[in-house]
Order: sequence, then C-alpha cells, then structure tokens
Amino acid sequence: MFNISDENLKSLGAYNTVREIQSQPRLWKETFKLYEENKENIKKFIENIVKKDNRKLRVIFTGAGTSAYVGDTIVQHLKTLNDEKIVFESIATTDLVSCPYNHFNSNDKILLVSFARSGNSPESLQAVKLANQIVKDIYHMPITCARTGKLAVGLAGKENAMVLTTPEESNDKGFAMTSSFTCMMLYSLMIFDNIDESKKEAMLNTIIKMADKLISDESYVNNIVENNDFNRVVYLGSGVLGSLTREAQLKLLELTAGEITALYETSMGFRHGPKSYINDKTIVVSFVSSNPYTQKYDLDIISEIRSDQIASHIELVSQEDLGIENNYNFGMKESIADEYAAFPYIIFAHILAVRTSLKVNNTPDTPSKSGTVNRVVKGVIIHEYEA
Repeated sequence: MFNISDENLKSLGAYNTVREIQSQPRLWKETFKLYEENKENIKKFIENIVKKDNRKLRVIFTGAGTSAYVGDTIVQHLKTLNDEKIVFESIATTDLVSCPYNHFNSNDKILLVSFARSGNSPESLQAVKLANQIVKDIYHMPITCARTGKLAVGLAGKENAMVLTTPEESNDKGFAMTSSFTCMMLYSLMIFDNIDESKKEAMLNTIIKMADKLISDESYVNNIVENNDFNRVVYLGSGVLGSLTREAQLKLLELTAGEITALYETSMGFRHGPKSYINDKTIVVSFVSSNPYTQKYDLDIISEIRSDQIASHIELVSQEDLGIENNYNFGMKESIADEYAAFPYIIFAHILAVRTSLKVNNTPDTPSKSGTVNRVVKGVIIHEYEA
C-alpha cells in the first residue's frame, strides 16, 4: 500500500489517507520541533495560571469524535501524575455544549485545551463561548491543525489564551483523522507529561523507530485482512490502550462506512456482555500493555477467547515478542510506557482500517457514499444558553 504509486492510490480513492498514515513519523518530528520552539512560553503561560491563587487548576481536554479521543487517551496517564495544583479531565465538546451545567462551574479555575483538526466545527466554537460565558476564571489553549481555522483565529491575541498549531500537513485532507490525531496527542503529552525534558526527544525517536518498523511491515497487517472472511472487528486494551481502542474502532467504522462493524472495550470489561459480539466472522485485536501486572489481564481474555474457538482471527499487538501465535510485536528489548506506545499501536489500526476499506471496495478518502457524514460536521444547530 505505501509503495503503490500516487497515481494508483488516487485511482483507488486512497491517496490522501494512505500518505497521511505514512507521514506520521516525519510529522511527529516536526511537531516536537514546534514544541521545542514554544515550550518556554507554554510553561510560563501555565505557571502564571497556577500561581494566581491556591485553587486547583482544572485542565479540561475537549474535542469531538477523534479530537475527543486525544484527551480520553492521554488523561489516563496524566491523572497518575498526582499534581497537587492541577487536575486533568477529558470531556467531549458534545457534552460541554449539550450539558454545560454538568461541567462548567463559575467559580472554578479552568484551562480549556481544545483539540481540533479544522477548528471550524460548531461544537468546538460553542464550547469556548460557553466556557467564557459561565466560568469567571477561564483560560484557553487550543491545539489545532489549522492556523486559519475559526478556533485559532478567534482566540489569537487574547490575554487568556495561547494558540498552538501542529504542522500544517497534519491537517489531514482525507476524511478520517490520522496524522492529526497523533500530532495533537504528541504535542499535548510533551506539554503536560512530567518526564525530564532530556528524555522527551529520546522517547520521540523510539516511537518513530517503532512506527517505521510497522510501516515497513504493512504486509503483515494486509495478510490479516486478505486471509480472513470477516465483517466484525473487536479492539481490546487496558488503561491508556483501552481508551485508544475507541479511536481504533472509529477508524474502521469510518473508512468502511459501517460495512464492517467494530466494537471497542477494555480487556476485563469485555466479558460483561460485549463478548457476545464475537461470531465466526470476527477479528479480535488486543493492544497488549507493557505493564507486567496489566498485561496478565490482557492475555487472560485472549486465552479465553481462543478457547471459545469462535473468532475468525485473534491478533495481539505488543512491544515485545510474547511467544504467542499471531502476535505482531515491535521487537522491543526495553519496553516504553503505554501512553507512548499508543502512537505506533494506532498506526496498526490505521493500516487495518484502510486495507479493509479497500477490500470492501470503498474509497478511504471519501468513504461516506451517501454524503450523510462529512469531514467537518454539518447540521449542528447551536442553541443559546442562559446560565
């Protein structure tokens, strides 16, 4: 797929999506460079908010769809930092807009971190408006892929805001968010994770190496798609990787326009009803944690599913070789934390989704043949809110 000519990819309606998946390691380097250029100003901006008074700062990650899943994924890790002055939350713009009274307290100190590819979705803009309307002490840090989008332009130059943009090329032209998702996630982790600055570039180089390996191994994923008769896919994981499964599931659903259905669940939660989803045309993919304790639970459910002998194919994605059949692994001698392994892991889901889209004769760049689902959401009616 990655070695197919641009002309052939365009004829398949897959050029943008394939090249955007392939470009991610390079764009991560560019994203890190932007972080390096801005990190002192970012640090000062956040420190000034924290030091303003003794109230805890609520950092709310928000977005819609894939942009919401950026926050959902990283917040799992950031909550473990036990920062005495900052509390991290992830709340979708769709929830903030529909039920602002559940999330915005007028007396709180809030930094709203808005993730957005285009920055033009009605929910993103209304979430900012509602935050300004309800919260007395509100600050904004949009992390967006479009410097000319309404979100970035609307907050540019505001005293209570710091606008950050990912590389222009990460503003994916394809329908599904791929490089936009990982670039926004990387930028935010670089900002809010507390690992030493000296280790951040080393971590970047590690995930790039992992991603490059997977991209060169694309035939492995292709064989899973081509050698199995399936119409369902299940993604499983725990912790950070459990949250990542939602984005993996969405990519398959989007790129096949629902022709292949998909389910996401945590490894332990899967037994409690969702396991009934498996039939003989189901592929199960497990994102295996590198944490030895958590990994036991990931492997337990896979062992159970194998013993049921129902699923068409079961695949484990892991950092190290688990010595188990159907285990794509990155050959890591020393594992890295799951919040960083999430970057190459999601590329596995990207490749599987675009390959499956082509298998069902869909066009990944414009998968919704009915036109009822759009790259930038349409049809949203914004209602005025009276606090």
